[in-house]
Amino acid sequence: MKYVIIGGVAGGAGTAARLRRMDETAEIVIFEKGKYISYANCGLPYYIGEVIKERDKLLIQTAASFKSRFNTDVRVNTEVTAIQPAEKKVTAKCSVTAEVYEESYDKLVLAPGAFPVRPPLLGIDGEGIFTLRNVSDMDAIKQYVHSGGIRRAVVIGAGFVGLEMAENLHHLGLEVSIVEKVSQILPPLDFNIAAIVQQHIRAKGVRLYLDTAVSAFERQDGEVSVKLGNGDSIEADIVIMSVGVRPDTRLALAAGLETGKSGGIVVNEFLQTSDPDIYAVGDAIEFPNPFTGKPGPAYLAGPANKQGRICANNLVAGNVQKYPGSISTAIVKVFDMTVGIAGMASKNLQKEGIRNIVSTTHGGSHAGYYPGARQLTIQIAFAPVSGRLLSAQVAGYEGTDKRLDVLASIIQRNGTVYDLAEFEHAYAPPFSSAKDPVNIAGFVADNILSGRMKVIYPCDISRLEEDTLLLDVRSPAEHDRGGIPDALNIPVDELRDRLHQLPADRKIVIYCQVGLRGYLAQRILMQSGFSRVYNLSGGYRLWEIYQEACYQLQAEDCGCFQPA
Repeated sequence: MKYVIIGGVAGGAGTAARLRRMDETAEIVIFEKGKYISYANCGLPYYIGEVIKERDKLLIQTAASFKSRFNTDVRVNTEVTAIQPAEKKVTAKCSVTAEVYEESYDKLVLAPGAFPVRPPLLGIDGEGIFTLRNVSDMDAIKQYVHSGGIRRAVVIGAGFVGLEMAENLHHLGLEVSIVEKVSQILPPLDFNIAAIVQQHIRAKGVRLYLDTAVSAFERQDGEVSVKLGNGDSIEADIVIMSVGVRPDTRLALAAGLETGKSGGIVVNEFLQTSDPDIYAVGDAIEFPNPFTGKPGPAYLAGPANKQGRICANNLVAGNVQKYPGSISTAIVKVFDMTVGIAGMASKNLQKEGIRNIVSTTHGGSHAGYYPGARQLTIQIAFAPVSGRLLSAQVAGYEGTDKRLDVLASIIQRNGTVYDLAEFEHAYAPPFSSAKDPVNIAGFVADNILSGRMKVIYPCDISRLEEDTLLLDVRSPAEHDRGGIPDALNIPVDELRDRLHQLPADRKIVIYCQVGLRGYLAQRILMQSGFSRVYNLSGGYRLWEIYQEACYQLQAEDCGCFQPA
């Protein structure tokens, strides 16, 4: 059996390695148009920022080492220019020798990846404007940064890679600005969680231009003037374009393979294209979203590697393993913070007509009495009746990643918020609390579903009816340091003795610092004859962050989400 694979890195190289482990006698040929067959794509920003010192550490396998270990015919610097499905051949051209030739196959695997989006803006092809997708891009950026006189950087796009580039350029001592056309960083996240990280980015001295479009670039006096849609401009010595990627489907389209509405190569559950002898993996494919059923891509290394393994199994054994799809779990380090998401943010669930309830909780990275504990925030969205967990977002410091991994595992297996409450974790004071933040998220969601807790959100505060009473149940000292305007302050420990001060016929919105004391106060009132009582989800801490984010946008309401 002869397998031909177009493209290396996660999907293509992963498929080839698994094929060899499954079939020692097979003939395997990999075509890679670049110089490198397998490299750590996600590590590129960190080499530019000199966090990773040795370039060779990014090169997982060279063509020679891959050939030696996996007995595979690796042809780098060779681009496949056409596929002839009827003849089961591909046409290839070597960029070094200019040789053009044909190669036959029994089974073909497409792993062409994706290419960075470069909007048709005036001046975008000028000197000093880069995209980052591969090792060659990395080398070019690194060389330019160290060419001398580079002091100011502008990153266009505040997605995961854009933020990594901003951090690493800042690490080199550059003055960094980030421009993002929507009203928040990290568009896959909900506004409230993004706002926490925005606050941290600004504290590091990085300028954020949100809800701001770029209209053009102009090269003058040795620098790039980034023209903004509002008429302003930002002067830069280097610009990094990070506004997204698109599936590379050029070969597939020319070969007559089916592509879908999201622009990716259509594959079935076995990763087989519309041609039964051609499979596809990685960034170029689309598959049904586990929540909506609509096809779409997942530009992530983890899914691409898993697809490669499944694809190889199916090639050798004959479609024996189904690919379940991806819940798009992603995480990013942003200076000292970490933030990530699994599943679909509430705002996107709403757009798809999927009803959901949102709950935001705060907890310590480990036991508060053990030194070094830091706050982390968990925001979950779940189905109103079943409690099925639909998404989780976590922002914090130490321990953020492990909480996200737990939440992602439950989402992937169609688990519920009750699974969060029952999750048994490894506990010792340096690592967690007896009630882990994941458990707390489940407890609160359970309370909401049972009706024991009614919640409102930071974006609702500005829309409250005039006769609503705001009740701050924190201590007087906390209240004096700052609170929501016009709130009555009655500490929760005094509440039972001061119930007579509260109007039983009015709507009461309670808040504390993070939500726990608010819930305790809510339970006291609800069992004392008060029926219209709500607790502010995420507490004053989240409201304050939300308000600051709205202020930065000069907007009264940034529209995070609405209750189900």
